[in-house]
Amino acid sequence: MTAPVARLTALATSVPPYELRQDALMAHAAKLLPGIDAEALARMLPVYENAGIATRYSCVPLEWYERPHGWAEKNRLYLDHAVALAEAAAADALDRAGIAAAEVDSIVAVSTTGIATPSLDALLMERMDFRRNTERTPVFGLGCAGGVLGLTRAAALARADPGKIVLLLVVELCGLTFRRSDPSKANMVATALFGDGAAAALVSCAGDGPMIEHSGEHTWPDTLDVMGWRVEEDGLGVQFSRDIPAMTRTEFRDAAHRFLAERNLALDDIDHFVCHPGGAKVLDALEEAFGVAPGGLTVSRAVLNDYGNMSAASVLFVLERTLRQGARGRMLLSSLGPGFTAAFLTMTAS
Repeated sequence: MTAPVARLTALATSVPPYELRQDALMAHAAKLLPGIDAEALARMLPVYENAGIATRYSCVPLEWYERPHGWAEKNRLYLDHAVALAEAAAADALDRAGIAAAEVDSIVAVSTTGIATPSLDALLMERMDFRRNTERTPVFGLGCAGGVLGLTRAAALARADPGKIVLLLVVELCGLTFRRSDPSKANMVATALFGDGAAAALVSCAGDGPMIEHSGEHTWPDTLDVMGWRVEEDGLGVQFSRDIPAMTRTEFRDAAHRFLAERNLALDDIDHFVCHPGGAKVLDALEEAFGVAPGGLTVSRAVLNDYGNMSAASVLFVLERTLRQGARGRMLLSSLGPGFTAAFLTMTAS
């Protein structure tokens, strides 16, 4: 008996209304980070200039970041705006697929930038016409790997019951994690990189769309401190290791080769690399790891330029733009997230 094939039948993205230009953020850096003295700030400003970002989008205006805010206020904003962005992306995906919310059988909701109990999928059910017996799978803690791993989980659910329509929601409001009280380099880098965004994908074994093929992940030992959040009084504190680009060139490259080899594939079999744009240095390292010419990850770099790093949602923005440009053939989706974990997925568009 032939195994069922999961397909991506629709994909849509959404961003909040406030556009933040990188040059404006640089001009406001002293107000955004009052705890950093002028000399240290001058040393850090090249982080903004070299980030490869022109614009980002935020659920709050620039002036909001110039005032202190506590964890409770930030999470209230997260709940309001995350649900609204998820609704916009979901409605667009459903419209593109030509189906109603009531036809969705299962929802996978991925987010790591706020706490929601009831979960985002439950909150969304009060705003959209999903059936009351719709299955819900909220997923927290995957960070930047959540876009690829969320799509993997959605495809697994679709294959387990080929008649199901699965809706994947990925929502990240990274801007709300900004902490004015934190003068660390990691927080400064986050301030120069992070943006807000959401994506929605419909996955089913029926209908048309790119085939979701192989998936895999690798979690390295003794790497829990490479990437993640610290819970602080004024919100989630970012944790970044300066070793991420170096690890991407070596450990990530080796993991990608193993993932492909175990499925009788090689880098030469990949027509398009759909990479999470974590930052300009990470993209440099990914190009080296995959043997792509410098600057060759053009779509990932364009998404980084236009939206910044939206954590788990970013790779789906890259995938949407890649498909919109008419890409055909086999794609390799990849991302790195807390754990420290690499996520991989192959997809073929005909």
